Amino acid sequence: MTYDVVILGLGYVGLPLAQQATRAGLKVLGFDVNAGVVGALGEGRSHVDDLSDADVAEMLAHGFHTTTDERLIATARTAVICVPTPLAEGDGPDLRAVVGATEAVGRNLRADMLVVLESTTYPGTTDEVVRPLLEKLSGLTAGIDFHLAFSPERIDPGNEKFGARNTPKVVGGYTPDCTDRVAAFYGRFIETVVRTKGTREAETAKLLENTYRHVNIALVNEMARFCHELGIDLWDVIHAASTKPFGFQPFYPGPGVGGHCIPIDPNYLSHNVRTKLGYPFRFVELAQEINATMPDYVARRAQNLLNADGQAVHGATILLLGVTYKANIADQRESPATPLARLLTALGATVQYHDPHVTSWTVGEVEVARTDDLEGATAAADLVILVQHHREYDADRLAGVAKRFFDTRGVTTTHEAHRL
Repeated sequence: MTYDVVILGLGYVGLPLAQQATRAGLKVLGFDVNAGVVGALGEGRSHVDDLSDADVAEMLAHGFHTTTDERLIATARTAVICVPTPLAEGDGPDLRAVVGATEAVGRNLRADMLVVLESTTYPGTTDEVVRPLLEKLSGLTAGIDFHLAFSPERIDPGNEKFGARNTPKVVGGYTPDCTDRVAAFYGRFIETVVRTKGTREAETAKLLENTYRHVNIALVNEMARFCHELGIDLWDVIHAASTKPFGFQPFYPGPGVGGHCIPIDPNYLSHNVRTKLGYPFRFVELAQEINATMPDYVARRAQNLLNADGQAVHGATILLLGVTYKANIADQRESPATPLARLLTALGATVQYHDPHVTSWTVGEVEVARTDDLEGATAAADLVILVQHHREYDADRLAGVAKRFFDTRGVTTTHEAHRL
């Protein structure tokens, strides 16, 4: 059997992409080295927030197939690499998964195949890492015997308005013909395709998007600190500034940044600048410094709230509401709740959590006590911290029940709550 595309990496990026391609009538093969993931998907069970079991069942009914057998890669016209790139020591990307996936493609590469890298990385990875491996293992030449391109993933887990189909797709090929080929491929199932001059421009576009957010979040996080000291309501300030119909986009403070993108991706660009040019990308490094210290700031604010009432944080029961990195999803990657819990525990607090999306939560090697009794635990705790505002939480009502309520998301309107 010949497939239109094989998608390597069936996580939060690869699986929604596979869904859209399948819905458009493409024959889609999903490849992953994790046999558990492949087996579960083959039985119709989803492991990502944006797809339900019913969605996977629909994909299977329309011919979607999953495998751990890399030899089947050779049966596809296009291979799309959607594997994770976590942060390595030294703030560069850990490319081991990218290298492994590229080698699997290279061993099975055929003439006229299109290979696309979607994994976020530093500018030059497609040309300097992926291309040489593919050429060495296959004996084929990029731009002549096969097509090569980069297209940054733009998946926003939990976004009910923009998904894989209606989020514009940036593409950049190794050659102009490669760009034509990759644009034609994505154009079959994505509404808008945006071409760049080449792979490096496409790679850098993704990093610019996330660096922009990273820097602006750091700006409001720093403002949150001095506005609190000056007795200024920053949330009201942001609301007022947002009424300007041009030249301003609102960003909001919080207990820290989470997910794969914001706390990680800008470091790839900073690392690349330092490595290749020998000087720092100061905006990124300053933003990282500010955002990384927000859990510590929240812990100190929590300590001060207890101290103001003559209670020590040591021995206090602190309930964290919402421990995922984003509202209304189960994804805990880089969640600021983790360092916050670690800091509060180090201060001697007894930390509990409630999260409708997380059935068990481990910080380091310690499993944090979970409660299902939201109102009871809220009333009993010495301090409740709203870390993530899931839709299941009525923050104002909970603030009225709690002895002390610290809102790090600015969603409360009652005077009984303390806001970041």
